[in-house]
Amino acid sequence: MQTGNLSKQEKSKIILDFFHRTMMHHAIWFAEVQHQMGREKAYKALDAAWQKSFAIQMRRLGKVLGYEMEDGIPQPLLDLTDEKLDDLLEGSAINWLANDGVWFQAVEFEYGMNDAKRCNDSSWAHFSPFEAWSIKRILGLPEQAGLEGLKKAFQFRLYAFVNKQSIVEETENSFVFRMNECRVQVARKRKGLNDYPCKSGGLVEYTTFAESIDSRIKTECIACPPDKHPEEYYCAWKFSI
Repeated sequence: MQTGNLSKQEKSKIILDFFHRTMMHHAIWFAEVQHQMGREKAYKALDAAWQKSFAIQMRRLGKVLGYEMEDGIPQPLLDLTDEKLDDLLEGSAINWLANDGVWFQAVEFEYGMNDAKRCNDSSWAHFSPFEAWSIKRILGLPEQAGLEGLKKAFQFRLYAFVNKQSIVEETENSFVFRMNECRVQVARKRKGLNDYPCKSGGLVEYTTFAESIDSRIKTECIACPPDKHPEEYYCAWKFSI
């Protein structure tokens, strides 16, 4: 294509849209492989495809933008201070949460709350196992990581970088996870709104996440809106083997 008649603004918009299309194509490929071949084979294909795709994309972007790669990481990231990296971690996690909320509202405002909640809960059935899979790769956790593996995994969820959480009532065979401060619920409280009733989504989210860390783990909801809950937490979940 001849781009000489395009302005810098137009070229920049197209480049950013190319990133979006690549991201969507990546997700669509995974969804289709999972649909046709099952989740286990889809994750195996994802592992191979993502490693190769990431290396190709970073190498090409580095060549164009003039940065080096070190151990698979763009050098400009490694050149940031710890404070900036912490800010970037938090900002990236907040962007994920905002993206989730934007999708919810896009469905809610057009089709209503019931359809939005239905799509939200179904989306968690796919995202929670994927996030668990990603974290297991990052931490090098075994297939059956046990309760200790689940505790570690909770520290690396996106939610861990935007909310305040804690683990209490630990025993040899169980522990209780609390979401002490939820960014979404705190914002609603600040506006004088009731808690968002997230229990149906939470049951899907926490159950599938725990089972993806270790299929032996059982999940029990202690409290989650619209349930009543004490001031010190918004939701609480018990995990046991």
